[in-house]
Amino acid sequence: MTHSEENYIKAIYHLSGGGMHSVPTNAIASQMETQPSSVTDMIKKLSDKEYVLYKKYRGVHLSEKGINTALAIIRKHRLWEVFLAEKLDFNWDEVHDVAEQLEHIKSEKLIDKLDEFLGFPKYDPHGDPIPGKNGELAQRSLKLLSAMRPDEEGICVGVKDSSVSFLKFLDKHNIALGDHIKILDVEEFDESLNIQIESKQLHISKRIATNLFIKPKLV
Repeated sequence: MTHSEENYIKAIYHLSGGGMHSVPTNAIASQMETQPSSVTDMIKKLSDKEYVLYKKYRGVHLSEKGINTALAIIRKHRLWEVFLAEKLDFNWDEVHDVAEQLEHIKSEKLIDKLDEFLGFPKYDPHGDPIPGKNGELAQRSLKLLSAMRPDEEGICVGVKDSSVSFLKFLDKHNIALGDHIKILDVEEFDESLNIQIESKQLHISKRIATNLFIKPKLV
């Protein structure tokens, strides 16, 4: 497969909610920042190779082969993100772009060795699950910080918004995965939150809170 074909398959996987739904070609064009005509040409190639199923006016659906391929690409991408963040000290707002290049390496043996070297991690630096070698994904009960109430607490385990600007904001305010967060109170006017992160207190907007995933502490 070409790098472009792999990028399309990964994009369709994410847009389809993990291969569950059909995706309009216009949505793919927007995601890939290209023209619908280019998407149509690529979909024909992927359909000929049996990675996708396409019906006019009904959108694109990944085949089982396409889903497995997407999961393999995502596995490589997220393992490289862990390696870059944990072993090379890249900031978590930097790892995505580099992993985008490394995910196209074909050697399955290299990726298996990388997985073993990292201790078989279940989640990447942004908190997203890393598919196992057979495509299995770890499941856990999460809650958005914005949905939590005063005195509730838990561990920060992921981000909904992985944009560079948001990740830089988190770095600036020393908010990181693994941090223990407790809700002190919620402002009635704008639903902003006063929180405690480890030993410090911080006031954050509702927008920030709606982009942080928390694993609630069991009572």
